[in-house]
Order: sequence, then C-alpha cells, then structure tokens
Amino acid sequence: MKGTTLKGTMHGRVAGAPTRWLVTGAVTCGLVLAAGPGAVAQQPAGQQSAGRQAPVAPCTSNQLIANSAQRTGGSQVRITVINDGPKACVLKGYPTVALAGQGSPDRNKPLIVVRQGQARPVLLPVGGQAWTRLTFTPVLGEADGYCASGAEPTVAPSIVLGVGGGGLQLAPDDGGEFALCGTTVRATAFRSGSS
Repeated sequence: MKGTTLKGTMHGRVAGAPTRWLVTGAVTCGLVLAAGPGAVAQQPAGQQSAGRQAPVAPCTSNQLIANSAQRTGGSQVRITVINDGPKACVLKGYPTVALAGQGSPDRNKPLIVVRQGQARPVLLPVGGQAWTRLTFTPVLGEADGYCASGAEPTVAPSIVLGVGGGGLQLAPDDGGEFALCGTTVRATAFRSGSS
C-alpha cells in the first residue's frame, strides 16, 4: 500500500506538473502580451522622442539678409529675405515698415502696417527665401505729384523692414525713391520663396 500510495502520490505530482506548467505559461504569456503595448506607453519621454528632430527656432534678423526692394508696380514692392545661416529657422507673420534716409536705420519714421493674408510658418533652410509684398498709397500726377487726400506726398530713399526682431534697411532696386501718400502701408504675410 505504501508503494501504491507513493506511486499514486508521485503519479499525482507528475501528472499535475504539466497542468501547472500550462497554467503558469498561459498566465506569463498573458502578462507579457498585456504588457507589450503598455510598455511603450510607459517609456520615459526622452526614449520615445529619440527619433524626433528638435523644433526649429524662429528666424532672427542676424541671420536674414535682403538686397533691395523690387518694384512690381507703381506703388508696390516685393522684398525677399534669405536665411544666411548658420541653421534653418522659421519665419512667420508680417513685417513692420518705416521710412528712412540714407543714414542709420534707427533714425526712421514708422508706418502703420495693414496686414493682408493669413500668416503661416515658413521653414527656411540655410539659403532658403521668403517674401512679402508692400503696397503704398500712390502719389498721383507727374513730377512732384499730389495725394488724392490733399496731403503732401512723402518721399524717402530707403525703408527699414522690421523682421526677426531687428531691421533691414533697403532701397528700391531701380535706384529711385519711395513715394507715398499718408502713413499706412499694406503688407502681406511672409510666404515661401517658391510660392
């Protein structure tokens, strides 16, 4: 009887072992499968974003250049700014505009800017370009001209385009002067150089 009991006990242990292994294996697999997607969500933020690029900084006036204001009509100019480096940057918004003489850009007369179009971020790689169009109230007539409002026309040899926290002083590309009536200018939001 002792042998039978011992055999039965041994047999019970051996027969029960595979069942326990199956149950243990199923529970373990269930935990591993359940932890799979959760494990990704619980990664530290630094590990999750390791593949992402750092955000691009806004453009500053120190990295932007512009050569001149290109006339596109009697009272319009298009100004193209170029990212002169050292890194890519993002330009968004509208310029400020001021009239200036031949000297320091700090000595200027700010104009009221009427914004046109919706401002969107423009990514400028090194060498990338963005542009804005300025429209002045035109001076009418020949020679000295006149303003429809009766005000005296204003003439200036340069403008200061406020962009990226600083100013770029520009003259018209044709060597002339800026002539306008009033103290306002319409300016489009910056657009990519390719559009």
